[in-house]
Amino acid sequence: MKINTLYTGAAIAALVPSVLTAATLTTIPMQGDMVMTMVRYTAASGTLSVMIDSAVPQFTPLLMSNPGDGFDPADPWYRELDPSQQGLAFSRRYGFVMDPQTDLLPAGTQIWLRNLSASAGISFFRYSSSAPKAFDPIFGANGTTNALSWSGLMFHPTVTALPGTNAYSATCQAYLLDVTTGLEAPGSSSNPFVWNWTDLPDGRPTLSLASRLVVFYPAAAAAQWALEGADSLDSGVWTPVTNAPMALEGRTAVVLPASETRSFFRMRLIP
Repeated sequence: MKINTLYTGAAIAALVPSVLTAATLTTIPMQGDMVMTMVRYTAASGTLSVMIDSAVPQFTPLLMSNPGDGFDPADPWYRELDPSQQGLAFSRRYGFVMDPQTDLLPAGTQIWLRNLSASAGISFFRYSSSAPKAFDPIFGANGTTNALSWSGLMFHPTVTALPGTNAYSATCQAYLLDVTTGLEAPGSSSNPFVWNWTDLPDGRPTLSLASRLVVFYPAAAAAQWALEGADSLDSGVWTPVTNAPMALEGRTAVVLPASETRSFFRMRLIP
């Protein structure tokens, strides 16, 4: 006898296991609250000053903040940030803002920002999620100049590093540029200010490459023959190779370090 069973929508949902679908991200996530870098111009002194929140952002790879997600291959940051590509850790949390209490800038001047120094291994990018999307190197990244103009609107550069456990920092400065002469307005620069980051590994195993010398010989010879080495044929001095043999590419092999000084090897019949 055939039995027809009718399930409601809710019942069907209960019977089918949920499937977690990876998301394709079209923007770079902040990965935390903004850490404000507030810039103010004081007319009385003719100088800029910078105040920074005390929070320390963390470089975080997407593999850790959004497991299973990826970026759209069409987006300009895909190669650097997607886990299937370079998978760099990143942070967008530092952001420049203008202090509401700032005085008006002198006529014919602009605020410029410059990177005075930065830890090796970090790179800065100007990011835009609006069309046309942008991920342009700045502050010395990929050979760019270390300075750029700033309009005073909120600006969040993206900063990248290899995933890991290192600490990073960058020292920056704000100054006024005379747009007529193209020169820095004397005495206008702020004191240097420092951005700091911690870093987070992405859990992937680390690979390393090293030079080795590999000596192969037939597996059947291992029982009756001993491997020996010499610095030169003229010396007549042969010393046993004590490294344990292993199976490699279907043969028996002895792997020696790159520091190995012996250049000649032979098999000696064991009495």
